[in-house]
Amino acid sequence: MIKKTVTYTDLNGKERTETHYFHFYESEIMEMELSVEGGFAARVQKMIDAQDQPSLIAVIKKFVLDAYGVKSDDGRQFIKNDAVRSAFVQSPAYSKIFMELVLNDLVAAEFVKGVVPDDMQGKVAAAMVAKN
Repeated sequence: MIKKTVTYTDLNGKERTETHYFHFYESEIMEMELSVEGGFAARVQKMIDAQDQPSLIAVIKKFVLDAYGVKSDDGRQFIKNDAVRSAFVQSPAYSKIFMELVLNDLVAAEFVKGVVPDDMQGKVAAAMVAKN
């Protein structure tokens, strides 16, 4: 799980600081990888190699929104649903986070690493090394 703290000026001119959480369960990563022929990571690499900016932007947006959620008070649930995502995507916080990921490759790489479950970190790192 990764948390991103963002400071922005809201629509009423008030400065706000909020913390937002992003996470994928192992099952979600597996589903993502298996839902695309050849694998999700390979699909993204093809977009990068082809410099397909429109497709990359769409994938980044979907990845961020699919990872976004709200932790329950007792820590037993990470709530991800359309209402939670809709409220987030309509906020200045989303805009700040999205722009940071799109404009900074290092921040984007850390984000991806941060949303992957700890028990999959080694597998992801090994796959990245194998592809380079």
